[in-house]
Amino acid sequence: MAKEKLESELEITNEPNNPIDITVEKESEDSVTKNPKTLSASNLIREFENAQLKKELPDIYVGDTVKVGVKITEGNKERVQPYEGVVIAKRHGGINQTITVRRIFQGIGVERVFMLHSPQVASLKVERRGKVRRAKLFYLRDRVGKATRVKQRFDR
Repeated sequence: MAKEKLESELEITNEPNNPIDITVEKESEDSVTKNPKTLSASNLIREFENAQLKKELPDIYVGDTVKVGVKITEGNKERVQPYEGVVIAKRHGGINQTITVRRIFQGIGVERVFMLHSPQVASLKVERRGKVRRAKLFYLRDRVGKATRVKQRFDR
């Protein structure tokens, strides 16, 4: 009985008394067909990422000693704190590009990974160029004292 009642209600609601006319304007139809690349999700993401890229970045190589200015927010105040160390790794590309910077602080090795195009990175300056023959300098983690030094390169 309840099933018959639901079917009768559906029949009543499905019968349109006033048909609705839908008209499509020619301008909106043309705008959809003219620029299909702007509607593509991958193209929208690519355009957004290109807008977020920083324009003024120095050439950074593995082995370089860099000074990274990091924005730190304390309460409602914001300041820039320098972090200086040796670049031991570079990864990814584009907006996801990262560098790993290693420094010795109070006798303990500290490494930080920085996203180069992040708004948290205020400045980036190359202090000196390093002469290395590896793409990753993870072997520096095992070294202590003067053995962690990297030779300076003068040709770049």
